Amino acid sequence: MLSRLGALLQEAVGAREPSIDLLEAFVEHWKGITNYYIESTDENTPAKKTDIPWRLKQMLDILVYEERQQTAANEAGPCLEYLLQHKILETLCTLGKAEYPPGMRQQVFQFFSKVLAQVQHPLLHYLNVHRPVQKLLRLGGTVPGSLTEKEEVQFTTVLCSKIQQDPDLLAYILEGKKMVGKKKASREPSTLPREAAGTKDHSPNCDPRGAWSPTSPLPIEPEGGMGESNLITFLIGLCKSKKGRVALKAQENLLVLVSVASPAAATYLVQSSPCCPAIVRHLCQLYQAMPAYLDPADIATLEGISWRLPNAPSDEAAFPGREALAAFLGWFDYCDHLIMEAHTVVADALAKAVAERLLMEILQPQLLHVSEQGILTSTSLLTAMLRRLRSPALLRETVAFLLGTEPPTTTPEDRPPTLCAHLIRHCDHLSDEISIATLRLFEELLQKPHEQIIHSLVLCNLEGRPYVARGSAEPESYEDTLDLEEDPYFTDGFDTSFQPAAKPPPAPATNSDGKTAVTEIVNSFLCLVPEEAKTSAFLEETGYDTYVHDAYGLFQECSSRVSPWGWPMGLTPLDSHEPERPFFEGPFLQMLFDRMSRILEQLFKSPCPLPSWVGSPISPLLHTPQHALALSPRESMTHTYHPYSLNLQVTSVLSRLALFPHPHIHEYLLDPYISLAPGCRSLFSVLVRVIGDLMQRIQRVPQFPGKLLLVRKQLMGQVPGEQLDHQTLLQGVVVLEEFCKELAAIAFVKFPPHGLHLSLPLSPEGHV
Repeated sequence: MLSRLGALLQEAVGAREPSIDLLEAFVEHWKGITNYYIESTDENTPAKKTDIPWRLKQMLDILVYEERQQTAANEAGPCLEYLLQHKILETLCTLGKAEYPPGMRQQVFQFFSKVLAQVQHPLLHYLNVHRPVQKLLRLGGTVPGSLTEKEEVQFTTVLCSKIQQDPDLLAYILEGKKMVGKKKASREPSTLPREAAGTKDHSPNCDPRGAWSPTSPLPIEPEGGMGESNLITFLIGLCKSKKGRVALKAQENLLVLVSVASPAAATYLVQSSPCCPAIVRHLCQLYQAMPAYLDPADIATLEGISWRLPNAPSDEAAFPGREALAAFLGWFDYCDHLIMEAHTVVADALAKAVAERLLMEILQPQLLHVSEQGILTSTSLLTAMLRRLRSPALLRETVAFLLGTEPPTTTPEDRPPTLCAHLIRHCDHLSDEISIATLRLFEELLQKPHEQIIHSLVLCNLEGRPYVARGSAEPESYEDTLDLEEDPYFTDGFDTSFQPAAKPPPAPATNSDGKTAVTEIVNSFLCLVPEEAKTSAFLEETGYDTYVHDAYGLFQECSSRVSPWGWPMGLTPLDSHEPERPFFEGPFLQMLFDRMSRILEQLFKSPCPLPSWVGSPISPLLHTPQHALALSPRESMTHTYHPYSLNLQVTSVLSRLALFPHPHIHEYLLDPYISLAPGCRSLFSVLVRVIGDLMQRIQRVPQFPGKLLLVRKQLMGQVPGEQLDHQTLLQGVVVLEEFCKELAAIAFVKFPPHGLHLSLPLSPEGHV
């Protein structure tokens, strides 16, 4: 009886609540919006103070509730049918474009975003949905700083999310009027006149299918960004926003768009959308917005710039052009991240566009210009770009831009005037600043994981080991070679080629494992500088052991980088029947050896401050605070000669080369016992000649040991800097001593003796 009574009461209550007609309520709210435009006479009342936002919310709630009540899947309810048939979204888009009442565009963006996000029924396939979406995309994203940026970026977030779920939607979203016209034109027979295919809508840089040609100039963006505006240009416009959150969200949305997994969608994005040219156009605009001349020191201060934080605070003082430089480096970092995360089709096209538009058309003429300021700025900017480069596709294009795609020639006479040849000549420029900047560019290039770099610069000239004398006799006793090695400072009879008779014969250091004579190699470099020219023994923390531990970490990093390249473990056997061919070390090593041979030269220049962008005056390879020369603050270097900074950079590049674990590089750069072919030189032979020159020069310097120690303390910042006679010579001796210790440490970590654990500390004196 109680259950019957409860049922009767519930039935009575239900009879009191009349069923709501959702379609009638939906139509009523829509008519309420349209009646406002008929009855209202006040054009200044903001939209948010009218009942329009409330009615739009009610319409949205009705659509969502109706969909939840639907029993059949993927079936549109009456209210959704009414929305589509009566083109309500088209009308709202028109009202938003008219911006009447004021703020109506903001309400329209919000309504579109919520409908597309909350209604689960697939809507973007309908013509009456994706067409007003395209029109709405042309309303925003063109004027940075507009009042609707927040709503616009929310709208694009929903669209990109839908495309990510269903990549087939990409064509529906991107195809605007002009794109549809182009697609129709491509379906027509090729014999039709261009006027019949809608020629007036064609950009001069697009083919009849609307594909962007990478060999054509950048398309000219219509004034105001209208006409060709779609989701791509809409997002790029939002990326220019001054509001950091809006710009970051727009960049994330664009990243979602280019990383769609569908190959068909990725191909469409490249061939039938302005994606690549629009992104690269903005990159070129940011580059050209920077000042024509920037101090390399200022460029070096912006190390923390990334696309997620383009305006990172800096400890350095602000400088003219800082904001423009940060914007460019931030967008370049973003383009690199796009290429890394994008679909392979998009990544390759975007990387090629960056190389052609930015590197070839803009940067290359500046690198080849006669203006020293232009060369210095463009080289420093290219180095900063290389430092941020991570994507394999863009790295491949950049390496091809710098080094070329043709195999390098073996003789200097046959070399065509390539960009790489120009850059190598810049390393020996009349301007020390340009030489240092270009050497830093090559040092950064050598740290990139691309095999062509080291092959084009060094290995292609060492193939077959033509630098080794054929048929050279083995020494009768290995001990007989030590006397020559310990006293290599004789200069009588030297010629420029450093003939084999003036150096030790081969030693077991050239064995395939490279371990049996590693102690002799190390001691050869450590004993190369005479005792009267050494100063590190008088100072703390200048031992060879610190170089070993730091070189070990850098060598492990280099080895892991080159491990996928499949380099041989041993040397290529020499063919005794093969005739000797002329050996040329290549223009890069030739330049480095020539620079190294002039390390002690005194240039007649007035003293000038050390360029602050060169970095701390430290040991050139191992930039760590453990080393003695790294202890000096830059401010203590009040006056010096540029050759000191240049010598540091030259030895730094040579040390980077010596780290590579290729047997030919190890033999040619680090083995003092190789029997060189006539007319050949190695790094050790160059150093021996420099030491021989040093022994003659120091005889003409009064109080040489005291002055040398004073110069080293000046470089460390322990005493005030003051100009001395023979300043360049004294600084060169300090650099030479540290460089020999570096080479010894690198040789040691490449082939450590059996039973030695590098994790254990060595003796303070650094004995092996």
